[in-house]
Amino acid sequence: MKRLTLAATAAALVAAGAATTAQAQQAFYPKAYIGGDAMFWKLDRDRAPDRDSVGLRLRGGAEINEYFAVEGHLGGGGSDGGAELDYLIGAYAKGILPVAPEFRLYGLAGFTEVDFNIDRESGFSYGAGAELDVAPNLAVGADYMRYLDKSRYNFDAASVGVRYRF
Repeated sequence: MKRLTLAATAAALVAAGAATTAQAQQAFYPKAYIGGDAMFWKLDRDRAPDRDSVGLRLRGGAEINEYFAVEGHLGGGGSDGGAELDYLIGAYAKGILPVAPEFRLYGLAGFTEVDFNIDRESGFSYGAGAELDVAPNLAVGADYMRYLDKSRYNFDAASVGVRYRF
């Protein structure tokens, strides 16, 4: 009987230790974040010369879990010839693929409104990117977005920047 009691006590202590370790490694969600990027945009018009320039983009969001987040973009700036980007604003669902603890790939899909001095349009947007943690709350990343895909033109942007997680 002493052996059975000793074995049961040992098993209970091992199980309690494993549960404590699992709770210590568990992340708390949602996690809010904010970031800033250099945005290299291109306006590809059907019957006119293409326009491209560099603007700035702010983005923020919340990770719901390690695989899903919601994100918003606010950008502007840059002009080329007759096209000047006044602003872009959008909201997206973000699917995340954690490749390693410090490295993630992601895809974005949502809705964007873009205002140029020559036109304002809105529509479905999508893109993909990658992030690498360089400190516990700081990551660097890059992405490519198709903000608008209209019959008369496309508006795309490649961005590189940093993200801070609270």
